[in-house]
Amino acid sequence: MSLIFNYSNNKIFHTVEQTITAYKMFRHGDSVLVGVSGGPDSVALLCMLLHFASKFSLRLGIAHLNHCLREKDSDNDAEFVGSLARKVNLPYYIGTEDVRKYQHKNKLSLEEAARRVRYAFYENVAEKNRFSKIALGHHADDNAELVLMYLLRGSGPLGLSGIPPVRDNKFVRPLIRLTRSEIIDFLSASGLKYVSDASNEDTRYLRNRIRHHLIPTLKASYNPQITETLNRLSSIIRDENEWIENVTDPVFKNCISDVEEEKIVLSVAELKKIHIAGQRRIIRKAIARVKGNLRRVTYIHIKTILNLLQNGPAFGSLDLPDRIRTERKGERLFFSRVERATFRAQRSKQKKHVSCPSFEYNIFRPGIIFIKEIGARFKFSQISRENMPVSSFKSQVSDFESQVSSYFDMDILNFPMIIRNCRPGDRFAPLGMGGQQKVKKYFINNKVSREERANCPILLCQEKIIWVVGHRMDEFAKVTPSTQNILKVELFLA
Repeated sequence: MSLIFNYSNNKIFHTVEQTITAYKMFRHGDSVLVGVSGGPDSVALLCMLLHFASKFSLRLGIAHLNHCLREKDSDNDAEFVGSLARKVNLPYYIGTEDVRKYQHKNKLSLEEAARRVRYAFYENVAEKNRFSKIALGHHADDNAELVLMYLLRGSGPLGLSGIPPVRDNKFVRPLIRLTRSEIIDFLSASGLKYVSDASNEDTRYLRNRIRHHLIPTLKASYNPQITETLNRLSSIIRDENEWIENVTDPVFKNCISDVEEEKIVLSVAELKKIHIAGQRRIIRKAIARVKGNLRRVTYIHIKTILNLLQNGPAFGSLDLPDRIRTERKGERLFFSRVERATFRAQRSKQKKHVSCPSFEYNIFRPGIIFIKEIGARFKFSQISRENMPVSSFKSQVSDFESQVSSYFDMDILNFPMIIRNCRPGDRFAPLGMGGQQKVKKYFINNKVSREERANCPILLCQEKIIWVVGHRMDEFAKVTPSTQNILKVELFLA
Protein backbone atom coordinates (compact mmCIF):
# COMPACT_ATOMS: atom_id res chain seq x y z
CA MET A 1 0.00 0.00 0.00
CA SER A 2 1.38 3.40 -0.96
CA LEU A 3 0.48 6.60 0.82
CA ILE A 4 1.89 8.95 -1.80
CA PHE A 5 -0.57 10.23 -4.40
CA ASN A 6 -0.84 13.33 -6.53
CA TYR A 7 -3.41 15.37 -4.60
CA SER A 8 -2.03 18.82 -5.36
CA ASN A 9 -5.47 20.10 -6.36
CA ASN A 10 -7.37 18.37 -3.60
CA LYS A 11 -9.19 20.69 -1.20
CA ILE A 12 -8.12 18.76 1.89
CA PHE A 13 -4.43 19.17 1.03
CA HIS A 14 -4.98 22.86 0.34
CA THR A 15 -6.58 23.28 3.79
CA VAL A 16 -3.70 21.49 5.51
CA GLU A 17 -1.09 23.53 3.64
CA GLN A 18 -2.86 26.75 4.63
CA THR A 19 -2.89 25.58 8.26
CA ILE A 20 0.82 24.73 8.22
CA THR A 21 1.63 28.11 6.70
CA ALA A 22 -0.73 30.19 8.87
CA TYR A 23 0.69 28.82 12.13
CA LYS A 24 4.29 28.50 10.88
CA MET A 25 4.34 24.87 11.96
CA PHE A 26 7.50 23.90 10.09
CA ARG A 27 10.75 25.45 9.09
CA HIS A 28 12.73 24.23 6.11
CA GLY A 29 14.60 21.08 7.11
CA ASP A 30 12.61 20.27 10.29
CA SER A 31 12.65 16.70 11.60
CA VAL A 32 9.12 15.63 12.50
CA LEU A 33 8.02 12.75 14.69
CA VAL A 34 4.48 11.73 13.71
CA GLY A 35 2.30 10.26 16.46
CA VAL A 36 0.44 7.39 14.79
CA SER A 37 -2.14 5.38 16.73
CA GLY A 38 -3.34 3.57 13.59
CA GLY A 39 -6.70 5.33 13.70
CA PRO A 40 -8.09 7.40 10.80
CA ASP A 41 -6.81 10.78 12.06
CA SER A 42 -3.20 9.71 12.47
CA VAL A 43 -3.13 7.74 9.20
CA ALA A 44 -4.45 10.80 7.36
CA LEU A 45 -1.86 12.96 9.13
CA LEU A 46 0.95 10.68 8.02
CA CYS A 47 -0.31 10.79 4.44
CA MET A 48 -0.41 14.60 4.51
CA LEU A 49 3.10 14.93 5.86
CA LEU A 50 4.46 12.44 3.33
CA HIS A 51 2.90 14.63 0.65
CA PHE A 52 4.47 17.83 2.04
CA ALA A 53 7.81 16.33 3.10
CA SER A 54 9.65 17.34 -0.06
CA LYS A 55 8.16 20.85 -0.15
CA PHE A 56 9.30 21.61 3.41
CA SER A 57 12.37 19.30 3.31
CA LEU A 58 11.04 17.37 6.31
CA ARG A 59 12.66 14.31 7.86
CA LEU A 60 9.85 12.08 9.14
CA GLY A 61 9.64 9.33 11.73
CA ILE A 62 6.73 7.45 13.30
CA ALA A 63 6.00 6.92 17.02
CA HIS A 64 3.36 4.60 18.49
CA LEU A 65 2.64 3.81 22.14
CA ASN A 66 0.86 0.58 23.09
CA HIS A 67 -1.23 1.56 26.12
CA CYS A 68 -2.01 -2.10 26.99
CA LEU A 69 -5.66 -1.20 27.55
CA ARG A 70 -7.37 -3.46 25.01
CA GLU A 71 -5.26 -6.63 25.24
CA LYS A 72 -4.91 -8.24 21.78
CA ASP A 73 -6.44 -5.24 20.01
CA SER A 74 -3.68 -3.00 21.40
CA ASP A 75 -1.03 -5.42 20.14
CA ASN A 76 -2.71 -5.55 16.72
CA ASP A 77 -2.68 -1.73 16.51
CA ALA A 78 1.06 -1.71 17.20
CA GLU A 79 1.63 -4.34 14.51
CA PHE A 80 -0.46 -2.31 12.04
CA VAL A 81 1.61 0.83 12.67
CA GLY A 82 4.89 -1.09 12.34
CA SER A 83 3.71 -2.56 9.03
CA LEU A 84 2.61 0.88 7.83
CA ALA A 85 6.00 2.41 8.69
CA ARG A 86 7.86 -0.30 6.78
CA LYS A 87 5.67 0.18 3.70
CA VAL A 88 6.45 3.90 3.55
CA ASN A 89 10.08 3.26 4.49
CA LEU A 90 10.19 5.47 7.59
CA PRO A 91 11.97 4.84 10.90
CA TYR A 92 9.50 3.92 13.63
CA TYR A 93 9.55 3.73 17.40
CA ILE A 94 7.03 1.56 19.23
CA GLY A 95 6.80 1.63 23.01
CA THR A 96 4.69 -0.17 25.59
CA GLU A 97 3.29 1.23 28.83
CA ASP A 98 0.89 -0.27 31.36
CA VAL A 99 -1.42 2.73 31.62
CA ARG A 100 -3.73 1.21 34.24
CA LYS A 101 -0.77 0.56 36.52
CA TYR A 102 0.40 4.14 36.02
CA GLN A 103 -3.17 5.37 36.65
CA HIS A 104 -3.49 3.58 40.00
CA LYS A 105 0.01 4.53 41.11
CA ASN A 106 -0.56 8.23 40.41
CA LYS A 107 -4.29 8.34 41.32
CA LEU A 108 -5.39 9.76 37.97
CA SER A 109 -8.32 9.27 35.64
CA LEU A 110 -7.67 6.74 32.90
CA GLU A 111 -7.77 9.44 30.22
CA GLU A 112 -5.30 11.66 32.06
CA ALA A 113 -2.96 8.74 32.75
CA ALA A 114 -3.00 7.73 29.06
CA ARG A 115 -2.33 11.30 27.99
CA ARG A 116 0.63 11.69 30.34
CA VAL A 117 2.42 8.50 29.37
CA ARG A 118 1.76 9.10 25.67
CA TYR A 119 3.19 12.62 25.65
CA ALA A 120 6.15 11.56 27.80
CA PHE A 121 6.86 8.78 25.29
CA TYR A 122 6.70 11.16 22.32
CA GLU A 123 9.01 13.67 23.98
CA ASN A 124 11.48 10.99 25.01
CA VAL A 125 11.64 9.54 21.47
CA ALA A 126 11.96 13.04 19.95
CA GLU A 127 14.80 13.98 22.29
CA LYS A 128 16.74 10.74 21.76
CA ASN A 129 16.38 10.82 17.99
CA ARG A 130 16.69 14.56 17.44
CA PHE A 131 13.20 15.33 16.14
CA SER A 132 12.46 19.04 16.40
CA LYS A 133 8.66 18.75 16.04
CA ILE A 134 5.98 16.28 17.12
CA ALA A 135 2.92 16.14 14.83
CA LEU A 136 -0.43 14.98 16.20
CA GLY A 137 -3.71 14.22 14.42
CA HIS A 138 -6.20 16.39 16.35
CA HIS A 139 -8.89 17.89 14.13
CA ALA A 140 -11.78 20.38 14.29
CA ASP A 141 -14.27 17.94 15.83
CA ASP A 142 -11.77 17.08 18.59
CA ASN A 143 -11.46 20.77 19.33
CA ALA A 144 -15.24 21.35 19.38
CA GLU A 145 -15.72 18.42 21.76
CA LEU A 146 -13.01 19.70 24.10
CA VAL A 147 -14.47 23.22 24.15
CA LEU A 148 -17.89 21.83 25.05
CA MET A 149 -16.38 19.59 27.73
CA TYR A 150 -14.59 22.54 29.32
CA LEU A 151 -17.71 24.69 29.01
CA LEU A 152 -19.71 22.07 30.94
CA ARG A 153 -17.03 22.06 33.62
CA GLY A 154 -17.18 25.85 33.97
CA SER A 155 -13.69 26.48 32.60
CA GLY A 156 -12.13 29.88 32.05
CA PRO A 157 -10.55 31.32 28.87
CA LEU A 158 -7.65 28.85 28.79
CA GLY A 159 -10.00 25.85 28.61
CA LEU A 160 -12.37 27.51 26.15
CA SER A 161 -9.48 28.39 23.86
CA GLY A 162 -9.40 24.70 22.96
CA ILE A 163 -6.56 22.74 21.37
CA PRO A 164 -3.69 25.01 20.28
CA PRO A 165 -2.54 24.39 16.69
CA VAL A 166 1.04 24.83 17.95
CA ARG A 167 2.20 24.32 21.54
CA ASP A 168 5.63 25.17 22.94
CA ASN A 169 6.90 25.46 19.34
CA LYS A 170 7.13 21.66 19.44
CA PHE A 171 3.71 20.03 19.15
CA VAL A 172 1.93 20.78 15.87
CA ARG A 173 -1.54 19.81 14.64
CA PRO A 174 -1.78 20.22 10.84
CA LEU A 175 -5.31 18.71 10.66
CA ILE A 176 -6.88 21.12 13.17
CA ARG A 177 -9.04 22.80 10.48
CA LEU A 178 -10.38 19.53 9.03
CA THR A 179 -13.51 17.78 10.27
CA ARG A 180 -13.74 14.09 11.10
CA SER A 181 -16.06 13.48 8.15
CA GLU A 182 -13.62 15.15 5.74
CA ILE A 183 -10.84 12.89 7.01
CA ILE A 184 -12.94 9.71 6.70
CA ASP A 185 -14.10 10.68 3.19
CA PHE A 186 -10.50 11.33 2.16
CA LEU A 187 -9.28 7.96 3.48
CA SER A 188 -12.18 6.16 1.82
CA ALA A 189 -11.60 7.84 -1.54
CA SER A 190 -7.87 7.07 -1.31
CA GLY A 191 -8.35 3.44 -0.31
CA LEU A 192 -6.27 3.91 2.82
CA LYS A 193 -6.74 1.42 5.65
CA TYR A 194 -6.81 2.25 9.35
CA VAL A 195 -7.79 0.58 12.63
CA SER A 196 -10.79 1.40 14.81
CA ASP A 197 -10.72 1.74 18.59
CA ALA A 198 -13.92 0.38 20.16
CA SER A 199 -13.31 2.45 23.32
CA ASN A 200 -14.22 5.55 21.31
CA GLU A 201 -17.83 4.29 21.40
CA ASP A 202 -17.88 3.81 25.20
CA THR A 203 -20.28 6.45 26.50
CA ARG A 204 -19.12 5.99 30.09
CA TYR A 205 -16.54 8.62 29.16
CA LEU A 206 -17.74 12.23 29.08
CA ARG A 207 -15.85 12.95 25.85
CA ASN A 208 -17.69 10.14 24.06
CA ARG A 209 -21.09 11.21 25.42
CA ILE A 210 -20.44 14.70 24.05
CA ARG A 211 -19.39 13.22 20.70
CA HIS A 212 -22.20 10.74 20.25
CA HIS A 213 -25.09 12.39 22.13
CA LEU A 214 -24.68 16.11 22.82
CA ILE A 215 -23.18 17.37 19.56
CA PRO A 216 -25.67 15.45 17.34
CA THR A 217 -28.51 16.93 19.43
CA LEU A 218 -27.08 20.44 19.11
CA LYS A 219 -26.68 19.97 15.35
CA ALA A 220 -30.19 18.61 14.87
CA SER A 221 -32.10 21.00 17.14
CA TYR A 222 -30.03 24.15 17.66
CA ASN A 223 -27.19 24.83 15.24
CA PRO A 224 -26.27 22.65 12.24
CA GLN A 225 -22.87 24.42 12.18
CA ILE A 226 -22.10 23.84 15.86
CA THR A 227 -18.63 22.41 15.15
CA GLU A 228 -17.63 25.45 13.11
CA THR A 229 -19.18 27.77 15.71
CA LEU A 230 -17.27 26.20 18.60
CA ASN A 231 -14.03 26.29 16.63
CA ARG A 232 -14.59 29.98 15.83
CA LEU A 233 -15.28 30.66 19.53
CA SER A 234 -12.10 28.89 20.61
CA SER A 235 -10.04 30.78 18.03
CA ILE A 236 -11.37 34.16 19.20
CA ILE A 237 -10.81 33.32 22.87
CA ARG A 238 -7.32 31.96 22.14
CA ASP A 239 -6.32 35.20 20.40
CA GLU A 240 -7.79 37.38 23.15
CA ASN A 241 -6.25 35.22 25.86
CA GLU A 242 -2.81 35.62 24.27
CA TRP A 243 -3.28 39.39 24.15
CA ILE A 244 -4.45 39.55 27.79
CA GLU A 245 -1.48 37.42 28.86
CA ASN A 246 0.87 39.91 27.20
CA VAL A 247 -0.90 42.79 28.98
CA THR A 248 -0.70 40.90 32.29
CA ASP A 249 3.03 40.13 32.07
CA PRO A 250 4.31 43.53 33.32
CA VAL A 251 1.66 43.55 36.09
CA PHE A 252 2.77 40.07 37.13
CA LYS A 253 6.43 41.15 37.23
CA ASN A 254 5.49 44.15 39.37
CA CYS A 255 3.85 41.83 41.92
CA ILE A 256 6.93 39.59 42.25
CA SER A 257 9.01 40.31 45.35
CA ASP A 258 11.31 37.27 45.14
CA VAL A 259 12.08 34.41 42.73
CA GLU A 260 14.10 31.28 43.41
CA GLU A 261 14.23 27.81 41.88
CA GLU A 262 10.79 26.21 42.37
CA LYS A 263 9.62 29.18 44.45
CA ILE A 264 8.05 32.55 43.69
CA VAL A 265 6.87 35.21 46.17
CA LEU A 266 4.19 37.80 45.40
CA SER A 267 3.42 41.04 47.21
CA VAL A 268 -0.01 40.92 48.87
CA ALA A 269 -0.25 44.72 48.80
CA GLU A 270 0.40 44.86 45.04
CA LEU A 271 -2.02 42.00 44.35
CA LYS A 272 -4.81 43.73 46.25
CA LYS A 273 -4.51 46.78 43.98
CA ILE A 274 -5.53 44.70 40.97
CA HIS A 275 -9.01 43.77 39.71
CA ILE A 276 -10.03 40.26 40.77
CA ALA A 277 -9.77 39.03 37.15
CA GLY A 278 -6.14 40.13 37.14
CA GLN A 279 -5.55 38.52 40.54
CA ARG A 280 -6.77 35.18 39.17
CA ARG A 281 -4.42 35.41 36.19
CA ILE A 282 -1.41 36.40 38.29
CA ILE A 283 -2.02 33.58 40.76
CA ARG A 284 -2.32 31.11 37.88
CA LYS A 285 0.90 32.45 36.34
CA ALA A 286 2.71 32.03 39.66
CA ILE A 287 1.50 28.44 40.00
CA ALA A 288 2.44 27.67 36.38
CA ARG A 289 5.91 29.17 36.92
CA VAL A 290 6.54 26.80 39.85
CA LYS A 291 4.57 23.73 38.72
CA GLY A 292 5.40 23.89 35.02
CA ASN A 293 1.73 23.64 34.01
CA LEU A 294 -1.78 24.19 35.35
CA ARG A 295 -3.10 20.66 35.02
CA ARG A 296 -5.42 19.65 37.89
CA VAL A 297 -5.47 23.25 39.19
CA THR A 298 -9.16 24.14 39.27
CA TYR A 299 -11.24 27.26 39.76
CA ILE A 300 -11.87 26.15 43.34
CA HIS A 301 -8.13 26.11 44.04
CA ILE A 302 -7.77 29.66 42.72
CA LYS A 303 -10.83 30.83 44.61
CA THR A 304 -9.47 29.36 47.85
CA ILE A 305 -6.18 31.20 47.35
CA LEU A 306 -8.12 34.43 46.76
CA ASN A 307 -9.98 33.82 50.02
CA LEU A 308 -6.64 33.44 51.77
CA LEU A 309 -5.48 36.65 50.10
CA GLN A 310 -8.59 38.73 50.85
CA ASN A 311 -10.29 37.24 53.89
CA GLY A 312 -7.95 34.63 55.32
CA PRO A 313 -5.58 34.93 58.24
CA ALA A 314 -2.30 36.80 57.82
CA PHE A 315 -0.54 33.46 58.19
CA GLY A 316 -1.98 30.38 56.50
CA SER A 317 -1.20 27.72 53.88
CA LEU A 318 -2.94 25.62 51.23
CA ASP A 319 -1.75 22.49 49.40
CA LEU A 320 -2.37 22.24 45.65
CA PRO A 321 -1.94 19.25 43.31
CA ASP A 322 1.57 17.91 42.62
CA ARG A 323 3.07 19.09 45.93
CA ILE A 324 2.58 22.80 45.22
CA ARG A 325 2.09 24.81 48.41
CA THR A 326 0.67 28.31 48.76
CA GLU A 327 1.50 30.15 51.98
CA ARG A 328 0.60 33.60 53.16
CA LYS A 329 3.09 35.14 55.57
CA GLY A 330 1.92 38.62 56.38
CA GLU A 331 2.24 40.74 53.26
CA ARG A 332 3.88 38.03 51.14
CA LEU A 333 2.25 35.16 49.24
CA PHE A 334 4.56 32.18 48.61
CA PHE A 335 4.22 29.53 45.88
CA SER A 336 6.67 26.64 46.12
CA ARG A 337 7.14 22.98 45.32
CA VAL A 338 7.64 20.92 48.44
CA GLU A 339 10.14 18.05 48.36
CA ARG A 340 8.34 14.70 48.30
CA ALA A 341 9.81 13.46 51.61
CA THR A 342 9.15 16.79 53.32
CA PHE A 343 5.62 16.93 51.93
CA ARG A 344 4.80 13.44 53.21
CA ALA A 345 6.28 14.18 56.63
CA GLN A 346 4.30 17.41 56.94
CA ARG A 347 1.06 15.79 55.80
CA SER A 348 1.66 12.95 58.27
CA LYS A 349 2.18 15.50 61.04
CA GLN A 350 -0.98 17.35 60.02
CA LYS A 351 -3.00 14.14 60.16
CA LYS A 352 -2.22 13.80 63.84
CA HIS A 353 -4.26 16.95 64.36
CA VAL A 354 -6.66 16.75 61.43
CA SER A 355 -7.87 13.28 60.55
CA CYS A 356 -8.97 13.98 56.98
CA PRO A 357 -6.98 15.28 53.97
CA SER A 358 -8.51 17.77 51.57
CA PHE A 359 -11.06 16.25 49.20
CA GLU A 360 -13.33 17.42 46.41
CA TYR A 361 -15.78 15.41 44.29
CA ASN A 362 -17.96 16.48 41.35
CA ILE A 363 -21.50 15.11 41.13
CA PHE A 364 -22.80 15.28 37.58
CA ARG A 365 -26.17 13.54 37.99
CA PRO A 366 -28.37 11.76 40.56
CA GLY A 367 -26.79 8.57 41.84
CA ILE A 368 -24.38 7.29 44.48
CA ILE A 369 -20.86 8.58 45.17
CA PHE A 370 -18.31 7.24 47.65
CA ILE A 371 -16.09 9.69 49.56
CA LYS A 372 -13.08 7.55 50.40
CA GLU A 373 -11.44 10.14 52.68
CA ILE A 374 -14.25 9.88 55.22
CA GLY A 375 -15.54 6.41 54.34
CA ALA A 376 -19.04 7.64 53.49
CA ARG A 377 -21.54 7.27 50.65
CA PHE A 378 -23.91 9.94 49.39
CA LYS A 379 -27.05 9.10 47.48
CA PHE A 380 -28.62 11.80 45.28
CA SER A 381 -32.17 11.21 44.06
CA GLN A 382 -34.75 13.51 42.49
CA ILE A 383 -38.31 13.08 43.76
CA SER A 384 -41.63 14.84 43.33
CA ARG A 385 -43.29 16.95 46.03
CA GLU A 386 -45.86 14.19 46.57
CA ASN A 387 -43.14 11.72 47.53
CA MET A 388 -41.58 13.90 50.23
CA PRO A 389 -42.77 12.86 53.71
CA VAL A 390 -44.56 15.60 55.64
CA SER A 391 -42.30 14.91 58.62
CA SER A 392 -39.26 15.57 56.45
CA PHE A 393 -40.67 18.92 55.35
CA LYS A 394 -41.05 19.89 58.99
CA SER A 395 -37.53 18.66 59.81
CA GLN A 396 -36.07 21.42 57.64
CA VAL A 397 -36.44 23.75 60.59
CA SER A 398 -35.81 21.38 63.51
CA ASP A 399 -33.38 18.81 64.81
CA PHE A 400 -30.55 19.83 62.47
CA GLU A 401 -27.75 18.16 64.44
CA SER A 402 -29.11 14.66 63.79
CA GLN A 403 -29.51 15.12 60.03
CA VAL A 404 -28.04 12.46 57.79
CA SER A 405 -30.37 13.35 54.92
CA SER A 406 -31.75 16.59 53.52
CA TYR A 407 -34.28 17.77 50.96
CA PHE A 408 -33.61 20.65 48.57
CA ASP A 409 -35.59 22.71 46.07
CA MET A 410 -34.46 21.13 42.79
CA ASP A 411 -36.31 23.82 40.81
CA ILE A 412 -33.57 26.33 41.70
CA LEU A 413 -30.61 23.91 41.70
CA ASN A 414 -28.75 22.10 38.95
CA PHE A 415 -25.87 19.70 38.40
CA PRO A 416 -22.90 19.49 38.57
CA MET A 417 -22.61 19.84 42.34
CA ILE A 418 -19.53 19.56 44.54
CA ILE A 419 -18.83 17.74 47.81
CA ARG A 420 -15.69 18.87 49.63
CA ASN A 421 -14.49 19.65 53.10
CA CYS A 422 -14.47 23.09 54.70
CA ARG A 423 -12.09 25.80 53.46
CA PRO A 424 -11.02 29.19 54.82
CA GLY A 425 -13.60 31.88 54.19
CA ASP A 426 -16.55 29.50 53.63
CA ARG A 427 -19.86 31.20 54.47
CA PHE A 428 -23.50 30.13 54.46
CA ALA A 429 -26.91 31.23 55.71
CA PRO A 430 -27.96 28.53 58.23
CA LEU A 431 -31.64 27.72 57.79
CA GLY A 432 -33.79 29.23 60.51
CA MET A 433 -31.03 31.36 62.03
CA GLY A 434 -31.23 34.50 59.91
CA GLY A 435 -28.26 36.08 58.16
CA GLN A 436 -24.95 34.70 56.95
CA GLN A 437 -22.01 33.50 59.01
CA LYS A 438 -18.71 31.79 58.46
CA VAL A 439 -18.84 28.01 58.61
CA LYS A 440 -15.89 28.16 61.01
CA LYS A 441 -17.88 30.39 63.38
CA TYR A 442 -20.87 28.05 63.13
CA PHE A 443 -18.61 25.14 64.14
CA ILE A 444 -17.16 27.10 67.06
CA ASN A 445 -20.59 28.20 68.28
CA ASN A 446 -21.84 24.63 68.13
CA LYS A 447 -18.72 23.20 69.80
CA VAL A 448 -17.71 21.10 66.79
CA SER A 449 -14.21 19.68 67.33
CA ARG A 450 -11.36 20.39 64.91
CA GLU A 451 -11.28 16.71 63.93
CA GLU A 452 -15.01 16.69 63.14
CA ARG A 453 -14.70 19.95 61.18
CA ALA A 454 -12.01 18.42 58.96
CA ASN A 455 -14.20 15.38 58.29
CA CYS A 456 -17.42 17.33 57.74
CA PRO A 457 -18.49 17.32 54.06
CA ILE A 458 -19.83 20.51 52.49
CA LEU A 459 -22.30 20.31 49.60
CA LEU A 460 -22.19 23.13 47.04
CA CYS A 461 -24.23 24.07 43.99
CA GLN A 462 -23.18 26.89 41.67
CA GLU A 463 -20.30 27.66 44.06
CA LYS A 464 -22.80 28.23 46.88
CA ILE A 465 -22.91 26.10 50.04
CA ILE A 466 -26.32 24.45 50.33
CA TRP A 467 -25.62 21.97 53.15
CA VAL A 468 -23.09 21.63 55.95
CA VAL A 469 -23.67 17.90 56.10
CA GLY A 470 -24.90 16.57 59.41
CA HIS A 471 -25.57 20.09 60.67
CA ARG A 472 -27.62 22.59 58.70
CA MET A 473 -28.68 23.31 55.17
CA ASP A 474 -28.61 26.79 53.68
CA GLU A 475 -31.67 29.05 53.55
CA PHE A 476 -31.25 29.39 49.78
CA ALA A 477 -32.07 25.79 48.92
CA LYS A 478 -34.95 25.05 51.28
CA VAL A 479 -38.15 23.42 50.05
CA THR A 480 -41.02 25.94 49.86
CA PRO A 481 -44.78 25.52 49.24
CA SER A 482 -44.19 26.31 45.54
CA THR A 483 -41.46 23.67 45.10
CA GLN A 484 -42.43 20.93 42.65
CA ASN A 485 -39.24 18.91 42.26
CA ILE A 486 -37.09 17.91 45.20
CA LEU A 487 -33.52 16.68 45.50
CA LYS A 488 -33.04 14.19 48.31
CA VAL A 489 -29.46 13.72 49.52
CA GLU A 490 -28.68 10.94 51.98
CA LEU A 491 -25.48 10.28 53.88
CA PHE A 492 -24.50 6.66 54.69
CA LEU A 493 -21.49 6.21 56.96
CA ALA A 494 -19.39 3.07 56.54
